[in-house]
Amino acid sequence: MGDLHGNGAAPDIHTAPEWKATVVGHHRLRHDLAVIRLIGEFVPFTAGQSVEVRVPQQPSMRRRFSPALPPSLDGKLEFHVRTVPGGWCSGSIVADTAPGDEWQITAPAGTFAVDPDGDEVVMIAGGTGLAPLRAQILDLARHEDPPPTYLFIGGSSPRDLYAADMLYLLADELPWLTVIPVVETPDDPGWVDEWYEHSRVDIGFPPDEMLYGTLADVVGSHGAFTNHQVLVCGSPAMTRATVDRLVATGTPTARIQFEGI
Repeated sequence: MGDLHGNGAAPDIHTAPEWKATVVGHHRLRHDLAVIRLIGEFVPFTAGQSVEVRVPQQPSMRRRFSPALPPSLDGKLEFHVRTVPGGWCSGSIVADTAPGDEWQITAPAGTFAVDPDGDEVVMIAGGTGLAPLRAQILDLARHEDPPPTYLFIGGSSPRDLYAADMLYLLADELPWLTVIPVVETPDDPGWVDEWYEHSRVDIGFPPDEMLYGTLADVVGSHGAFTNHQVLVCGSPAMTRATVDRLVATGTPTARIQFEGI
């Protein structure tokens, strides 16, 4: 995680405690994306942090992911994993994970966080950058009076909004949450994604509720967020472009937290 004032140091992975969790669900939603659900030992992270994982498909490699659920005393964990071009580990997780796999988890780190008693919140998520923001939304829901929260969730096309059904239902359930779907084009690619076709449902945002453009352009068009907690998470390019646009349009740097650069 980063803010415009520097990055926090990660703990020493050689001395950090390790926890075990077992895969109970592997839901492949796109050709390059899967949601992994696990149950195991309680992992003492905070919503918005990331953890390091080791998986049986690539036991010598560690990868850092952000849980998409807040900490759970019953050991529930959820990760949203997208294949990184050329990434052996992420590709194996998306394609080969199976119920019963045991994951090893260590090194919670980061200070990416919302103050539940603070100002209104603006969250900006590109792709699986949604995961730590979703964890924080669910954590805010545990509080009596959460601040109004606006979540901009973006993708290249509507098909990229892999969590649209969940977010649509969540926004309906939480009166303080507003979800703004953003896509660069209203048309999905011409090729068929069989995983998308198998998982698609009729719940989601209709085209007239979507905004069109990049996340940086759309967020920038809303002007300065001078009295908000602003959190940005996504790919390095998306995060950098969005942070730059926020600053250029007058959002104070002290108000911005980001993950992804």
